[in-house]
Amino acid sequence: MGVEERVNFLYKDVLPFGAMVMVEIMLVGGNTLFKSASAQQINSYVFTFYVFLIGFIIFLPYFFIHYRSISIPPIKLDIVGKIFILSVLMYLSQVFGYIGLKYSSPTLSSIMGNLSPAFTFMLAFLFRMEKVHLRSYTSQAKVIGTIVSISGAIIATLYSGPSVLSGSVGLDWILGGLLLALQYFLLALSLVAQAKILMVYSVDLMVIFVFSVSGLLVAGIGGLVLARDMDAWKLEPNLILVTILYMGFSSGFFNVLIQIWILRIKGPVYVAMFKPLTIVIALIMGVMFLGDTLHIGSVLGGSIITIGFYGVVWGKAKESEDAPPNQITAPLLETRDFLEQGSLIS
Repeated sequence: MGVEERVNFLYKDVLPFGAMVMVEIMLVGGNTLFKSASAQQINSYVFTFYVFLIGFIIFLPYFFIHYRSISIPPIKLDIVGKIFILSVLMYLSQVFGYIGLKYSSPTLSSIMGNLSPAFTFMLAFLFRMEKVHLRSYTSQAKVIGTIVSISGAIIATLYSGPSVLSGSVGLDWILGGLLLALQYFLLALSLVAQAKILMVYSVDLMVIFVFSVSGLLVAGIGGLVLARDMDAWKLEPNLILVTILYMGFSSGFFNVLIQIWILRIKGPVYVAMFKPLTIVIALIMGVMFLGDTLHIGSVLGGSIITIGFYGVVWGKAKESEDAPPNQITAPLLETRDFLEQGSLIS
């Protein structure tokens, strides 16, 4: 292998692999930090606003640098309205996710995260962005994968089983699981809505900017209405502040840029393949740093969801290979796109 081939292998194979592993570790690390900070009576609504604010501040220089280098057509008022509604969906998704984490664990959050392709497929079918041909093996894979994924989520939420380590699962765990499932359902709805908006107005940078402004406005109003205790807004040099800064930077900016780069080099299927890795990372971090309980139900449910996840992703990938070059398809493989990162555009 020559020098040029080694450099090419390093750039196109080794670096993307290492970067995706790092992204998943950072995402789970953020959830683990939040779970630790929740012991200090963190307010989810205030926390969400501050994370959005940090992500927006970091995004502004990036926007203005690239704004001058591209031609941006005027954006119509109806598009702005749709983006505003999208930001409301994303805000609710984030809030439900944070509250769900309080009641459960980063492990369950990672397990539920693998429901995104199944939920997206269901919603895309309802909105007629996805067609189902039951005689087609790709459609069969997506339908069966969706059913399997939802079955796994039910098991992980409702069935605890014998404890591998210690502790017990109660109603809080079930409530947390339901909230996390709702988070990823709203995320899937946001992805479908995002795809529809980009069909009409395809300038990603401007959509992200408008989304950032409207999302920050929604988070601010939501925080003021739902967290009226002014003491909850005070920031002190503690774990909560560290978590806000970490998630505002990593989930809101750094991880997005890394995944944009990998999407261009390796494609969406490659990015989606790393999603189940978060379950393993969350299990390790939860046991090491949070003293989490590991139950057979979580392991079984996570395994079943992972099988369903790969079924949906495989079906969509094969369908994309067979589709005409200019055909627009639903964003089933965009589960790690901007929206899931949270604060950058929400």
